[in-house]
Amino acid sequence: MNKLETEILKIMQEDCRIPPAEIAVMLGKSKGEVEAAIAEMERRGVIVKYTAIVNSEALEEEFVQALIEVKVSPQKTSGFDAIAEEIYRFEEVTSCYLMSGGFDLAVFIEGKSLREVARFVSERLSTLDCVLSTATHFILKKYKIEGTIADGTDEKGQRISVHA
Repeated sequence: MNKLETEILKIMQEDCRIPPAEIAVMLGKSKGEVEAAIAEMERRGVIVKYTAIVNSEALEEEFVQALIEVKVSPQKTSGFDAIAEEIYRFEEVTSCYLMSGGFDLAVFIEGKSLREVARFVSERLSTLDCVLSTATHFILKKYKIEGTIADGTDEKGQRISVHA
């Protein structure tokens, strides 16, 4: 990655709704340079997706989120990749990471209820041949999500400005 890409990413990680023209002004570059750099990062898979960070506690609808620690038996030819793919392809799975430490995969899932999450773990996840054990942790409250304080304030307690 070059310096321009690094600077663009830093800005976009704070607020990806800032238009390329505004980023160009902030960095002293042309709009075309910024657009080309963004397109190139999208092409290379550096930028995977644009999304909103949602504080689920502020929503009217109820649902449950859980972190499941999964210990697996790696495959001879594909290591952890094949079993991770099998797991992350489940609709309930929102994130899946290979981890160091006492378990192999950290799997984040969403369900409509505790029962639905429990059913997913007992009937779908733990029945996979390579899964040796699981430990489920339900998310009770979010204080900081993807670097953003969940109540809508910044690190100094000020309301975060939102670009429209």
